[in-house]
Amino acid sequence: MQVIRRLWAAFLILLTAPLALPAISAAQAQTKEVVGEPHDWAVGMQTAYGPIKSQIDSLNNLVLVIIILISVFVAALLGYVIWRYNAKRNTVASRTAHHTVLEILWTVIPVLILVIIAIPSFRLVYYEDRTPNPDVTVKVTGHQWYWEYTYPGKKPVDFSSYIVPDDKLKPGQLRLLTVDNELVIPVNKNIRVLTTSADVIHSFFVPALGIQRYAIPGRTIETWMRADKPGVFYGECNQICGTNHSRMPIVVHAVPEKEFEAWMVKAQTKFAAGTPDTAPAQDTATRVAAASQVTTVSAER
Repeated sequence: MQVIRRLWAAFLILLTAPLALPAISAAQAQTKEVVGEPHDWAVGMQTAYGPIKSQIDSLNNLVLVIIILISVFVAALLGYVIWRYNAKRNTVASRTAHHTVLEILWTVIPVLILVIIAIPSFRLVYYEDRTPNPDVTVKVTGHQWYWEYTYPGKKPVDFSSYIVPDDKLKPGQLRLLTVDNELVIPVNKNIRVLTTSADVIHSFFVPALGIQRYAIPGRTIETWMRADKPGVFYGECNQICGTNHSRMPIVVHAVPEKEFEAWMVKAQTKFAAGTPDTAPAQDTATRVAAASQVTTVSAER
């Protein structure tokens, strides 16, 4: 009898656990910063922490359902044809060459499916293009191989963001994703992002916020992002740009508005406008050369 009660209690726990997990996750999200980062053996997309990423997830789920239905229908149809029209059941092959109704259906139905996919796709493209009323503007410049962030204004802030080498990482920091200077933004604010490049084509990509834009030399391309919760969101250059393409990560740190304002005051003092490289030119060249050496050694191994 006692064994049955324990089994019944375990069953109830397993039954109610999925219902309790969202509430626990929400409570944790309110008490501490969230983290948008890749996970081992992940199957789906990263968790959405912004409106653009939420709409990307919705479109992805819609297309996934459509693809599953098409795959199931085609597989069932092929199975039926194999069973119904095999050699034993049809000793004399059919000589039917045309079927007007079927030909119309297999032309019209795929067109309708493409229209169903195209409408939300175009809406999403225009939605993520730009925001009409940005609260903060950030210019992102890609370099071989680091990022430069500029906050324009009366007292502009301009600084570079380099990867932290493996031998300089602190406990808990992520390899190939940690940087020395994070891109700081206020939470629940529309951030206009202007991307460009100083040398070759790069791509500014932060999955959890749903932002991805090419950084092209001689062009300035606009997009936007918004973080709905305070947290740290990791990204990388998403366009092969040379030897150290894998060593120019992105870290976006979303903080409350008052904390952002305090950071901006400190940043205006810490980073001198017009000198994006806080380290001397010689030190910058040393960093790039060292990163190149690390990449070469890893490749040889």
